Amino acid sequence: MFGSPFFSPAGLLEEFDRLQRQMDSLTGASWPGLTNIRAGRTGGFPALNVGTTPEEVELYLFAPGVAPDQFDISIEQNVLTISGERNDPPPEGARQYLQERFNGKFRRVITLPEDVDPERVEASYKNGILHIRLKRQEATRPHRIEVKA
Repeated sequence: MFGSPFFSPAGLLEEFDRLQRQMDSLTGASWPGLTNIRAGRTGGFPALNVGTTPEEVELYLFAPGVAPDQFDISIEQNVLTISGERNDPPPEGARQYLQERFNGKFRRVITLPEDVDPERVEASYKNGILHIRLKRQEATRPHRIEVKA
């Protein structure tokens, strides 16, 4: 009786959270690294910020310790895939008691807006931040039409 989630507001919220996780697993929303540009999952590696303007979409991937040549970036059917590997083993002979920094392979997948031009993409890496700029197609950008008298 005391363990029932329906006898406390906190328990009820925990039950809704459990149900949401189950629904996400059924719909595929909880696949590792799968993110939509409009509704991202938190807690993935590398951390990701996405912003848009009428001219472009910008992504910032926070990946310190990854060499620029370790990134593999591709776009196919408006899906941007960023994968790579960070390998920072402890010094030989050292005993590790705690490791909070992620090591190993990673993959982030982001669904892009339909109007992104896959031929006009720029990527740069500086101070542990991968910056990707994706230009929007000219024909789909909003244009102001002047009305003549």
